[in-house]
Amino acid sequence: MPKPTAAILGASSNRSKYGNKSVRAHQRQGYEVYPVNPKGGQIEGLTTYCTLADVPVESLDRISVYLPPDVTLGLLEEIAAKGCREFWLNPGADAPEVVERAEALGLHPIVACSIVDLGISPGDFASA
Repeated sequence: MPKPTAAILGASSNRSKYGNKSVRAHQRQGYEVYPVNPKGGQIEGLTTYCTLADVPVESLDRISVYLPPDVTLGLLEEIAAKGCREFWLNPGADAPEVVERAEALGLHPIVACSIVDLGISPGDFASA
């Protein structure tokens, strides 16, 4: 059975940021993780994709967002085009206008912490 897939938008190489903790949490729970950050490079040993469109999977099981609302608004069309079973807007990314636009695009956002949904506390991860 293939691993579930997750793209983390706003993935970070800074281990104290939630965008990094999410990468690690999803890895820990057996996901094939695709970090997305315009800087590219590597995060937690994984190839980091500059855009969601660059992720080499047709449709993802989960897209989890750790971006400011104004940035997320500009990406919603790309997110809808990529497709996913679950679309997570984590605290800070969940502005009402983002939720409204996501719903209009048929994304059915889940407004909650995707790390906690995995049964993990973000505090479980050391920053270093």
